[in-house]
Amino acid sequence: MLHLEAQDISSDSHARLTHFFERLAHAPARALILDYDGTLAPFSPERHRALPYPAVPPLLDRIRDRDDTRLVFVTGRRAYEVAALLGMKHLEVWGCHGFSRLLPDGTYCSPKLNEEKVRRMARANELLVNEGLFDLLEFKPASTAIHWRGFEAGANQVARKVERIWATLPTREGLRLLEFDGGMEIRVEGFDKGDAVRTILSEVSRDAAVAYLGDDHTDEDAFAALQGYGLSVRVGKDRRPTVADIWIRPPEGLIAFLADWIAIRGGAS
Repeated sequence: MLHLEAQDISSDSHARLTHFFERLAHAPARALILDYDGTLAPFSPERHRALPYPAVPPLLDRIRDRDDTRLVFVTGRRAYEVAALLGMKHLEVWGCHGFSRLLPDGTYCSPKLNEEKVRRMARANELLVNEGLFDLLEFKPASTAIHWRGFEAGANQVARKVERIWATLPTREGLRLLEFDGGMEIRVEGFDKGDAVRTILSEVSRDAAVAYLGDDHTDEDAFAALQGYGLSVRVGKDRRPTVADIWIRPPEGLIAFLADWIAIRGGAS
């Protein structure tokens, strides 16, 4: 390690990072998979203003432009939003927790949802709106997020309303209620960040060096999918239970990780 040696990480994390970066230096293929909100950018109550840490886009440009790392973003946002916020073009983005996929050439693909599940989501949305939560809702192709970031004083009240709505749905088959940092989400089953990671792993060689960086409860699916294949990194200000291999603090630890990736791959640090 280079820049990360100066960061406050445990001896066990230090050893895992050292082992991974040694592998990265000699791997025949590499993939860097990144969450967006809370990982590359601090959270913002105004989602369209959640800009990345200033040092991040130039580092990502350098990683991508070397053509020896597959750079992938996996996010709860719609796929198109990430490129706009980063100010980068021709990105590979898995949006809506893996439901949709945007390729660097602009190709966009998403599966057709089961009509019965669509009706159940529509009923859940109707109940959420009737409960007076419209201003907190973000409607996505396969889910609805209820955001309370910036409204933390009322978070418990909102959560109780959502749980009551969930309990009164005529049928919940095919749907899931999930928590994330700053809200909850009702989502069609079968699409999560772990599914996206497993697909990416199936597309790279078995001996590729792969890392995933994320911060949220929704990233735990990705961390679990990567176990035994690569390095999972939780990015966060505070410690919490996680299946990730290591924990680093943003933005310093994140920036150091990206800088080390560049340096180890032969770029100037």
